[in-house]
Amino acid sequence: MTRQGYRSYLSHTQWQLLSPHTLGAKPGGRPRALSMRAVCNGIFYLLRNGCQWRDLPHDFPKWQSVYSYFRTWSKDGIWQRLNDLLRVRLRQAAGRHEKPSAGSIDSQSVKTAGAAQEKGFDEGKKVKGRKRTILVDTMGLLLDVCVHSAGRSEHQGLILPALFGATVWNCLQIIWVDSTFGGKDFLAKVQHRYGWKLEVVKRSDDQQGFVLLPKRWMVERTFS
Repeated sequence: MTRQGYRSYLSHTQWQLLSPHTLGAKPGGRPRALSMRAVCNGIFYLLRNGCQWRDLPHDFPKWQSVYSYFRTWSKDGIWQRLNDLLRVRLRQAAGRHEKPSAGSIDSQSVKTAGAAQEKGFDEGKKVKGRKRTILVDTMGLLLDVCVHSAGRSEHQGLILPALFGATVWNCLQIIWVDSTFGGKDFLAKVQHRYGWKLEVVKRSDDQQGFVLLPKRWMVERTFS
């Protein structure tokens, strides 16, 4: 009886696209015994379902091997290159230019384990942990992400992707943000120092609860 694969399994077409960009085997020594497709399936299963590495089902390679490749590819920038490759393909398939001209920035505070290297307390969200500040295009595709202490303010968090990504994403003519990133002096400082023009998208005073805001809802969807 053939066992049905998990929903996170890579299709043949997806694997053909990703396989040339995975880490090649080291020269010399014994031939690689592990299937890189099985390793990728194990990584994507964990990311989709949120289990611990030690709890990977036994039909995947040993968790130590899967985790080792995940860490190695992270350090070598392979995940970044894959993200860039797939984003360009998706934008071209949608009839858009490969380089975006507009984007949106937002942050999300999340709780972390006690062993986290950098964590703090978000006074606004009342969350102790870390904060993710992300930059996306108008399709919600990830351009940049910075993970930092939740104790950093929104202004401090935005400076991190601006500092490291402004030269890479100088194609962005406008970036939409919410009111927590506002302040005329701060907006002017970011534009003068990093070349990013930020525009605040506010909701009306009579709106209550969560509201999908025009031009900014894509970044909210990416977080979800």
